[in-house]
Amino acid sequence: MTSAPFSSLVKDYLDERYEESPTWASMLGLTAYDERSEDLSAEAFRRRDAAVLAWKRRLEAVADDTLSPDERIDRDVILASLRGRELTQPRSDWQRQPNTYLNPSLGGVFTLFLHRLRPERDLADAARARLHAVTKQVADGKTNLDFALAPRVYVERAIGQAKAAARYARELVPGEVKDPALRQKVAEAGATAAGAYEDFAAFLESNRARAGGDYAIGEELYTALLREKELLPLDARGLRERGREQYDLLASEANKIAQQIDGGGTWTEVCERLNHIHAQTPDAMRAEYEDWTERARSFLVGTGLVTLPAGERCTVEPSPHYQRPIQAVASYNQPPAFSDSLHGHFFVPYPPDGTPPEEVQKRLEGNCSAGIPTTAVHEAYPGHHWHLVMAKQNRSPIRRTHFTSYFAEGWGLYAERVMREQGFFTDPRHLLFQYEATLFRAARIIVDTSLHMKEMTFDQAVDFMVKNGNLTPPNAKAEVGRYCSWPTQASSYLTGMLEIVDIRTRWLAKRGSADRAALRAFHDAITSTGSIPTSLAERAIAN
Repeated sequence: MTSAPFSSLVKDYLDERYEESPTWASMLGLTAYDERSEDLSAEAFRRRDAAVLAWKRRLEAVADDTLSPDERIDRDVILASLRGRELTQPRSDWQRQPNTYLNPSLGGVFTLFLHRLRPERDLADAARARLHAVTKQVADGKTNLDFALAPRVYVERAIGQAKAAARYARELVPGEVKDPALRQKVAEAGATAAGAYEDFAAFLESNRARAGGDYAIGEELYTALLREKELLPLDARGLRERGREQYDLLASEANKIAQQIDGGGTWTEVCERLNHIHAQTPDAMRAEYEDWTERARSFLVGTGLVTLPAGERCTVEPSPHYQRPIQAVASYNQPPAFSDSLHGHFFVPYPPDGTPPEEVQKRLEGNCSAGIPTTAVHEAYPGHHWHLVMAKQNRSPIRRTHFTSYFAEGWGLYAERVMREQGFFTDPRHLLFQYEATLFRAARIIVDTSLHMKEMTFDQAVDFMVKNGNLTPPNAKAEVGRYCSWPTQASSYLTGMLEIVDIRTRWLAKRGSADRAALRAFHDAITSTGSIPTSLAERAIAN
């Protein structure tokens, strides 16, 4: 039950969030925002920073005894998010991160056509409006960026993304529209946006040598984000130690499995051999992912491990062109939270256009046939897709819109683990790669914390991920660039999974059963809480 005053406060908070980020509102299925784009001026960023502090004060003043248990959770979810934003304000990422001026327009146009919640004419008009906004947004970027603050790795990643964005706007967006007259109008807007993206790429290239900022956020801020944003009883150094302990434990188990596979050897040696057994083209790779996605779903139907909502579906598709230069791994795009759709999109990692053939083969090695079953489980069933269609059933607008990687990615890795526990991976090669995927996440914790505590360089991190994460050098470089740009996220997978396993242990003990019916009840309950800090999810299923 939600009290009127608190529900009004939540509505005001979310309405303000939608106003400040209309492309996010569109992604949630709020089509009234489709024609609008973010204000990326310095004044707007300062206004948003002030609003964070004001909302934090308002919500901290709401007393527990005026709220129901569910309302207390919603308030605490919002406060955790606001604390995270407050903690990062001194870094002024809008002055140091060039992709701040690329991501809203790219995601804002892409999701219009991905979900198609409106008639084509309306979508075309919305896309044109957002494409026309690009010129102002990148102009704001040129004004706001301070290359004394901007790390070189941020600038280099944004150059590749801006060039891919230009091709996307000029060549690919118009193809989303069938009507010739509308397509021509979208093409004209796309050409204008492409010119702006190319101009921004040239601007970044001309200033690349001036980029002298530090990507490392430091141990103090890293720990504060863990404790105040994610509500975890961890610090950066302790988290790194946990990553090392988990790595050693998992490596021991993986080595035992490796001995069961022809030729034997250590787990890294066997994985290296298996990396060379892969689809020969990106399209053939996509077909393998699609096959294993259906197998994973069929396993869930047969075992009753989860409840599958009626009408859900997940399609397996090539990754968006504009993401290819900066993302070398699979990803998932959920159905809009406020739409009726239960259609999710599992994107498999195609190489950027123009990638040399030898590098294409290296990227395909990173998606070898033995590893694909684990990724299909993680991204689709019962991983991200199943979790996020379950989360849509929550009536709280806060829990339907809030996202923390520590729950969402923790759930994805937990999905792999529970499918292993329940016998999905019958081939030792597939089983080895499930362990490899978890070892990779342990290695991520070690690298992410070390990078941001300034105890590992970029090149050392790449070498570490090649040797300990079973990554090819191109994929390792892309991965480490991501860690530099998104502090604490790489640590979320294994950390969140271990938290969910602990919650499961306590929940099943109280229930007095651990059979599949009890597991299904746990899975259905905890995923329906959304993607909120794990400690708050545990409170939610205890209420």
